[in-house]
Amino acid sequence: MERGGFGGAGRHDEEAPAMRPAPQQRYRTVESHDRAVVQMAPMEFGSSADASASAGPRYIKPGTNLRTDARMHMASSNGRSSNGSQGDSKLELFGFDSLVNILGLKRGQWLNVGGEEPVVSYYFSPATGTGTRRRWRLEASAVGLGREETETKLDTMMGVFVPCLQNILGIIYYIRFTWIVGMGGVWQSLVLVAFCGSCTFLTTISLSAIATNGAMKGGGPYYLIGRALGPEVGVSIGLCFFLGNAVAGAMYVLGAVETFLDAVPSAEFFQESVTVVTNTFVNGTAAGNATTISTPNLHDLQVYGIIVTILLCFIVFGGVKIINKVAPAFLIPVLFSILCIYIGVFIAPRPNASKWITGLSITTLKDNWSSDYQRTNNAGVPDPNGALLGLYFPAVTGIMAGSNRSASLKDTQRSIPIGTLHATISTTMMYLLSVFLFGALSTREGLLTDRLLCAAVAWPSPAVVYAGIILSTLGAALQSLTGAPRLLAAIANDDILPVLNYFKAYEGSEPHVATLFTSFICISCVIIGNLDVITPTITMFFLLCYAGVNLSCFLLDLLDAPSWRPRWKLHHWSLSLIGALLCIVIMFMISWTFTVVSLALASLIYYYVSLKGKAGDWGDGFKSAYFQLALRSLRSMGANQVHPKNWYPIPLIFCRPWGKLPEDVPCHPKLADFANCMKKKGRGMSIFVSIIDGDYHESAEDAKTACRQLSAYIDYRRCEGVAEIIVAPSTSIGFRSIVQTMGLGNLKPNIVVMRYPEIWRRENLTQIPSTFVSIINDCITANKAVVIVKGLDEWPNEYQRQYGTIDLYWIVRDGGLMLLLSQLLLTKESFESCKIQVFCIAEEDTEAEELKADVKKFLYDLRMQADVIVVTVKSWEADPDRSGGSKKDDPEVYRSAQSRIRTYISQLKEAAERERRPLMEGGKQVVVDEQKVEKFLYTMLKLNATILRHSRMAVVVLVSLPPPPLNHLAYCYMEYMDLLVENIPRILIVRGYRRDVVTLFT
Repeated sequence: MERGGFGGAGRHDEEAPAMRPAPQQRYRTVESHDRAVVQMAPMEFGSSADASASAGPRYIKPGTNLRTDARMHMASSNGRSSNGSQGDSKLELFGFDSLVNILGLKRGQWLNVGGEEPVVSYYFSPATGTGTRRRWRLEASAVGLGREETETKLDTMMGVFVPCLQNILGIIYYIRFTWIVGMGGVWQSLVLVAFCGSCTFLTTISLSAIATNGAMKGGGPYYLIGRALGPEVGVSIGLCFFLGNAVAGAMYVLGAVETFLDAVPSAEFFQESVTVVTNTFVNGTAAGNATTISTPNLHDLQVYGIIVTILLCFIVFGGVKIINKVAPAFLIPVLFSILCIYIGVFIAPRPNASKWITGLSITTLKDNWSSDYQRTNNAGVPDPNGALLGLYFPAVTGIMAGSNRSASLKDTQRSIPIGTLHATISTTMMYLLSVFLFGALSTREGLLTDRLLCAAVAWPSPAVVYAGIILSTLGAALQSLTGAPRLLAAIANDDILPVLNYFKAYEGSEPHVATLFTSFICISCVIIGNLDVITPTITMFFLLCYAGVNLSCFLLDLLDAPSWRPRWKLHHWSLSLIGALLCIVIMFMISWTFTVVSLALASLIYYYVSLKGKAGDWGDGFKSAYFQLALRSLRSMGANQVHPKNWYPIPLIFCRPWGKLPEDVPCHPKLADFANCMKKKGRGMSIFVSIIDGDYHESAEDAKTACRQLSAYIDYRRCEGVAEIIVAPSTSIGFRSIVQTMGLGNLKPNIVVMRYPEIWRRENLTQIPSTFVSIINDCITANKAVVIVKGLDEWPNEYQRQYGTIDLYWIVRDGGLMLLLSQLLLTKESFESCKIQVFCIAEEDTEAEELKADVKKFLYDLRMQADVIVVTVKSWEADPDRSGGSKKDDPEVYRSAQSRIRTYISQLKEAAERERRPLMEGGKQVVVDEQKVEKFLYTMLKLNATILRHSRMAVVVLVSLPPPPLNHLAYCYMEYMDLLVENIPRILIVRGYRRDVVTLFT
């Protein structure tokens, strides 16, 4: 099939029948006024599968028939078409397609802002092919193939302002606001309104800043908080916000039912009379008046509430499109009823008005200026034991209604700040004005006893307010029952908690399971039947969400990462911090019990997500905070020498196996166990390094794969560390690069840990000696300590408890590293039952008792407990028989080493004489000093014999590492080391560096 690149096409309409799309795909002709779309090549499994899978997107010109062009494959991602002309990709020099072609910048199409999908903002969804082969299907994020309907986007007015206004102006204003004014007085009510309004205003500022920092997906505040504070915080606050919305639906339903029963008392199945004792003032003297009022019965609220909730659930199941069309109409009766209330206030008192309504009067305003708190009951009449703030705050919630519709807005970054801020300010000003009007309208007794005073004063009839209350509360309940399931589905779709998988909903589908769960919660709260018990619960969940938004903006503002560039400029971290503190203060002021319960619930969810949740990297603010904290800590540490009191081992674990490993294991299993033994209580970091021999350009992808495998294996072995893979021509060159460049500042690795190459002679690996010696010499040059582990296969894990001694053969000054390693071993459960023995190696003429006393005093000052033993060894020079070579009583292993060294040296000399060149080994000129060879062999033999004589039953032996002699044969050095570790099952060969790691001083 002929293929065309960008701007070029293959054959057209004459081959259309042969390339007819699959029956399930629908295509339509693109008209001249249509926007550009993405045309995808159909996925077919077979011979053309690879070609279709690698095909890219193509932009089709208006007027082109998609049925015909569906057969066209696209150019590959490097910008070169298979048979296109050179002019098809004008930027071929750069090796990529033009950004205009790829991203569709000419039409303002899909740009990836969130940073969670690939750079080109297409969403990849797995599509499983035949057998075990996995294919990937490329879908456009905005325009689907064959979509015949385009979603209508909402502007600022209908998308943000109207929903926020509808959610804010709810039941509390109609049936509780006058009571709040009567109980708290005018001035305290003004303070209450201003206090709560400032909280929502500051939250709106924070919301505007975060919402204008990039594109938003579904989930509203959960999406914002989760992407700013991490998945754990996002899920915990998001689930609490979901519960708040679900419970708010019950509040709206109960408000509507209570209003209906007040307006139509004949509809009650039960009736209850409540006596309320109020204190009124007559000529400055307190007088008690008993008033009997009728309130709806609890069972009536339950029966009607359940019926209304079920009806609303059926409407919600009809789909969000019906609700979005009907919801704006619910706002008109609300605004009209508020207008009627204001008209009635200014023309009051009217004929047949209540005796409490005085009309707007300065005298009434003065009488109601101060507070008059008194106890009532909770059968429909509030009990104000610190509950004024909790009852009023739901009247200012609803500022998140616009952000919940972010996916349906034309311009999210413009509509959310403007719409939400205007709704917050306008409703706050309306509440402040209403405080003055109601305070000057009615006596305190009327404010406290007539729960529907606003309906009684409304013009022309209370029925207008009744209708407004019922329609507004039902509309708000619909919004809650619609938004809560989508919030739960958004949390489930992020696939953080597996337990929420039942509530997942695919894009474009209705979250029916989540809707059923939300309905169950709503009906359960309706059964409680008491509006004043439900509202504090809603307040806590909403305040928790608002605090999360403020903390998110505070963290992002304080960190000021390069990606933090919100379009909304009126924000500051101090305002967000004040907003968060206000939310917390309001929570405790309302009810410390509800606050503790809500915080405990959020903490439990956070802990559960941390344990059971899947890791999600959303680029949250905490990651940025950790990064900046690490940079600041690194700068504060400087590049100076670390004081011994602050010294921590940072081991560089060299994963070169020096032998065979189990299949699919990138590192010796016991290396991770040994790395953990070098840390006290797990504090510290290990760097696991492996080297791939080869060319970097050819092996770069293999190195990335190996690094991921090594990282996963480190996590599996529960070792805190990072993995690094280096590609180099040889192991020696790679390690030399590592030891010079690895780490930053004082966070560079200070100890190199590797396995002893026990297999080098058994498997005739001639390259190991030169590599091994080169690594040791590089560590000495770079001033790195070295720990070589022999007997790694038998190293105990954390469950294998050891009993015996840890023997240290202290030969040279190493900065105290060997002593510190032995103390670190004692902190592990495997070695905590062992004791330490320090063997001081000295020559025969040394004062043994004086040396022992000095070492004991030194260990005492270091707070280390150990038995000190002085062992004298005869030096090579002190033995007159050594000058003649080996003796008859020398061990077989010693004579064998001598024989192998002589044979190796003779072979090198013969090769050098034959080629007429100096003596070379590994490309370097070396000098053979047979007397020095004999001296080293003898020293290693004596030291090995001493270890076997005193430490044959030791759990682990630590001995100083002799440095490789300059210009010495690497083969000879390996023979020395083999002689040193002969017949010792578990030994650590340690060499310190030119720094003390222990100190005598406090």
